[in-house]
Amino acid sequence: MALVTFSENRLALSGLIVLLLLVLFSFVGPLFYHTNQVSSSLISQNLPPSGGHLLGTSPEGRDELGRLMLAGQSTIEVGLGVGVLATAFGLLYGALAGFIGGAVDVVMMRIVDALLSIPYLFFVVLLAALVRPNLLLVIVVLSAVSWLSTARLVRGETLSLRTRDFVTASRGFGSRANHVIGRHVTPNLLGVVVVNGTLKVADAILAFASIAYLGLGPPPPATNWGELLTAGINNLFDGYWWQLWPAGLLIVAIVLAVNVIGDGLSDVVEIRLQKR
Repeated sequence: MALVTFSENRLALSGLIVLLLLVLFSFVGPLFYHTNQVSSSLISQNLPPSGGHLLGTSPEGRDELGRLMLAGQSTIEVGLGVGVLATAFGLLYGALAGFIGGAVDVVMMRIVDALLSIPYLFFVVLLAALVRPNLLLVIVVLSAVSWLSTARLVRGETLSLRTRDFVTASRGFGSRANHVIGRHVTPNLLGVVVVNGTLKVADAILAFASIAYLGLGPPPPATNWGELLTAGINNLFDGYWWQLWPAGLLIVAIVLAVNVIGDGLSDVVEIRLQKR
């Protein structure tokens, strides 16, 4: 039934198809389109699209289409990794704070407020100065700052849910807090959490792009769509359009796809909750 509801949302279904195509492009494409993305070639710098290089070459002489595939892998991994980690931890933290309430809630949310006052770029710059950035470190850092808004959102919804009749009745029958949270509170938070989680994926992709623009991403030959976009902007007035537009369009496509998928999943969850 959930699949039928989701498939009826044509916009969400189109977003899912686009996302699947981007995943295939990034992870399956290199298996068929073999390129050298490790060494550079001075004689192949900034070549326009041709039969030998379908999307031209980069300033380092690497095939641009193959580079887009490689960059898509890290971009998608960071987006999904941050989306899952930040949403899961924010859900747990916010639900506990809102359900327990009292002094515990006050202390937990003051911690969130204090962390929200610190720009995430501070953590990125600090860690980049202390250790060599890598993909796992980027995921951890972005997750560490992304869960805060989720926790505040979930906490507000939990404060509303804990006064509902079905929660009060369950507690009156002697149900433990973990049972009430898992059985009654969390399922009613899914609609909000699913949409927020998809937004976290999109936000993480954009944040990863901004980190790469500042030169704080994983060092070469690792790359991402944000880094390729930065290289294209640097050569904007040289006429090398193939270094700018493909990466930019891929970022826009994946962000839009994730957002409309989130809307479709929200409709599915809401319908299931109404039937409950």
